[in-house]
Parts: sequence; structure tokens; C-alpha cells
Amino acid sequence: MLLEEQRFLHEDLERLEQGIADRIGDEPKHIRDRLARDHQIAQFLDRISSQSTKLLSLYHDPDGSRSREIQQIGTGDPMEEFYKQLTDIKSFHSRYPNEPVENLERAYRPKKGPDAESQPSVVDTMFTGEEAFGRFFDLHTCHEIYLNLPNAKRLSYLQYLDSFDNFAPGAGGLKKSEKMTDQYFKYVGQLALDLETFMRKTRPLENVDKVIVDFDKEFDAAWEKDEVADWKNEDPSGKPAGGMHQTSTADAVWCQDCEKEFKNENVYKGHLSGKKHVRAAAERAQRLLDAPETGGNMINGANNGGMSTNRLKERAIAEREFRVKRLASAMSTERSDTRVNVERKQGMTERERQQELENLFSATATISQPKDTEDGEDNDDEDKIYNPLKLPLAWDGKPIPFWLYKLHGLGVEFPCEVCGNFVYMGRRAFDKHFNEARHIYGLKCLGVTNTSLFRDITGIDEALRLWEKIQKDKRKDKVDDGSVVQMEDAEGNVMPEKVYYDLQKQGLL
Repeated sequence: MLLEEQRFLHEDLERLEQGIADRIGDEPKHIRDRLARDHQIAQFLDRISSQSTKLLSLYHDPDGSRSREIQQIGTGDPMEEFYKQLTDIKSFHSRYPNEPVENLERAYRPKKGPDAESQPSVVDTMFTGEEAFGRFFDLHTCHEIYLNLPNAKRLSYLQYLDSFDNFAPGAGGLKKSEKMTDQYFKYVGQLALDLETFMRKTRPLENVDKVIVDFDKEFDAAWEKDEVADWKNEDPSGKPAGGMHQTSTADAVWCQDCEKEFKNENVYKGHLSGKKHVRAAAERAQRLLDAPETGGNMINGANNGGMSTNRLKERAIAEREFRVKRLASAMSTERSDTRVNVERKQGMTERERQQELENLFSATATISQPKDTEDGEDNDDEDKIYNPLKLPLAWDGKPIPFWLYKLHGLGVEFPCEVCGNFVYMGRRAFDKHFNEARHIYGLKCLGVTNTSLFRDITGIDEALRLWEKIQKDKRKDKVDDGSVVQMEDAEGNVMPEKVYYDLQKQGLL
């Protein structure tokens, strides 16, 4: 019954398209609901692709069974064929009496109300509490692995968020020789995997596989041209094939053995006799001696396709580092939001963190509750936030804690007459408003042009008196060349009138 299977596939495709259209038309407010909708659409698209593949194979009809079925229906007795198929259907249901019937319309329809609450969402088990449904990174595991690397800098989690994609030796990264370990290979691989997984979870409708393939192609092209930073091939003389390392300043000197930058030539010469430099130079010389033995084909006989084992390992590590950099740049918004969130949480107590996590997971249940049109007024009253102290609202729409309100002095009023008697709540907002457009516009209306001198001036009379004093001082200091009387003595010396009369009284002229 290939024709029936074709009809079922066509119906399934139409139901899937209708289900996607219904979900795209609805824009949820909560990030959890948006992610759940996007993941459902991604599943529907995958099913459309698989069902279309099946349908296309039926239309191709490689074994000719579909053509025979059509010919059998068209040439034979129609009633005989009908009763034959009816007998097959009855025999099938007699063998499987409890076979469930799939209702495609109900299966792909967006679930609302009690049906949506009873069915758990795939997003609930996809993210950790730190990720907050894909809003922030959770790199604590990678941070711990990084701290356990030998000779790695002791960076806090906040510092690690700023520099986890900077693999240069002087910016928290390890030296090239220290990266050639299995421990570092596992670390950079885990970091790339976590970022890739996070992108797949937060962007289900994007073709992440194509993005990764583009990254790999870009890396392959750069590797073939020997343009990958910090991984350029070294010739037997010990110099990188791509040239000297670029320093931060003109006076700085880069030590190729220690892979470290020094401020000037004197500091560089002073470290040459140190134990670390001697050991690093010996290790680098040994690597250069081993390179021709294991990978001489790469330099002298490149057409043989030979490549040293050490160079292959460098390529594998460099590829993962390159992927981490590209993924981090593609998710720069989540990275900056993660930094802000970590800084904010550092000022909170453990109880407040737990309460915030509970509010995050319970917010969706509150939003997804069905609202009846009959008792809409009652629901509006229940949705109102209890805030008798009139506290400012936080980012989650709830009042901030009272201790934080008192700590920042948000209950203290600071009126400003220049701003039209506008009242600023808290010292921070008051200090900030002197550089804002409202205060600057008020000063310009009073005729003040140099607003930088009027900080902490809030009264109109006070501002006018200060401006008048400034103008008076300027006029006093200003020298008018035309009002100065010049005098000349008998010898032809020119001098001001006051100096001339002073010298005349002293009898010097």
C-alpha cells in the first residue's frame, strides 16, 4: 500500500508546516518559552527533512513496486482490489487490536493550558542553573581544569571570562612548549566542546554544523599559509617562518626561547644569564634538533606529504584554540552578560542567590497559567507585586532588598533647582546627573557655557553668582593693548607710562 503511505507522508508534511506556522506566530515573553518553541520548530524541521527523503524515495520507485500497484488498481476489478485491501486491514487489526491511532492534528498543535503544564519541556533539563536558560556561560568546569594546568596563571573566574580565548603566552596563556601536553589538549578540547554545545542549545534554528565547518575551512587555509598566530613553523635556524614576534611597544624585546616580552634591551640582556632562560634555550634547541630527524620531509620533501608527529600535534591543538576564538567572538553578547552577572552575584548572599534561582525556575509557571476572560480583574489584582515601601524594581521586575535600598541611600532625596526642581533618589543618581543632558540644558538656559566648573551647584542664584564672578575675573585678567600708554626716554627706550614715571621720580632718567 505504497499510495497510502505517500498520502500519509504528504499529510504529515502539511501538518508539520502548519505546526511551525502556529509557533512562529506566537512570541513568548520568557526566554525559557522562546527556547522551547525554537527547539520544537527545530525538531519539526528535522522531521520534515526525514519525511521528505522517504517521500522522494517512493516517487523515484527504484524497484517498480509503486508502478505495479498503480497498474494493478487501474487494470483489475476495483471492487475486488478494495475488498482485498479491506481484508488485509482487518487481519492487521485482529493481530494488533491495541494499536494506537496517531492523530497528526493534535500531535503538532501547540499545547496550551493544562496540557502544556503536564508535559515537561526539553529546555528544563538542558541548562544548568548558572546558564539561566542560555543567558550566561557556565565555564566553572573549564576554569577548574585550567587552574590545574602546570605553570598556569592563577586567574579568578571573572578574569578567566575575559581571557579564556586569549592563548598568547603573555596574556594568561601557557608557553608553546607547555601546551604540548595531553592535559592541555584535553582542556582546550573541553572548552571548545562546551562552547559548541552551548551554541547548539541556545541557537537551535541555526545550522551550527555549517558554522563549525566554515571555521575549520578558515583554519585550514590559515594553516596552509602558515598564518596561525603563535603556531608558525620554525626553520632550523630557530626563527619563525612568518617573521619576528610583534611587541607591544617599540622599545620592547621578545625572547624567542622564553616566549616572553621584556620592556627594554637592558632588562632583556639581564635575564639571559638566568636559570629559566638557560633551561628554555636548551629545551628549544633540543626541539629544533629533533625536528629534522622526525619531520625533515616537511621541509626538504614536501611533495612526499610527510609531516612530523610534533607538527601534527601542534595542528590539533591550534585547531581547537582557533575554534574557541571564533565561537567566543560569535557569542560575545552572552560573554559580556556573563561577566555582568558574575559581578552582580558577587555582591549577593548565598540565600539571595538561591532565591533568585528559585524565582527563575518558577517564573515560567506563573506566566504560563491560563487567564480566563471572565475573572480578568481578579487575575490583574493577583499579578500586582506587593511593594508597600515603594522600593525600586530589579532586573526581574521585583523590588530590590530593603538592605540594598538603605546601603545605596536610595531613600535620600536630592533636589536640583537647575533641573527644574527635579528630585534625584540616592547620591549615586545625584552625582551622575551633572553630566546628563537635563542639567547641562538648565545651565545653558542660564547663559552658562562652561558647565564643567558647576559640579555640585544646584541653585539658580548660586550658579548665576558663580558665573558672574568667573566673567569678572576673566575681564580683570584680560589686558587691553590699546589702553596701555607707551613712553620713550631720551635714549629711545620704550616703556609703559607707570614704569617711566617711577624711574623719573627715582632720578634714573
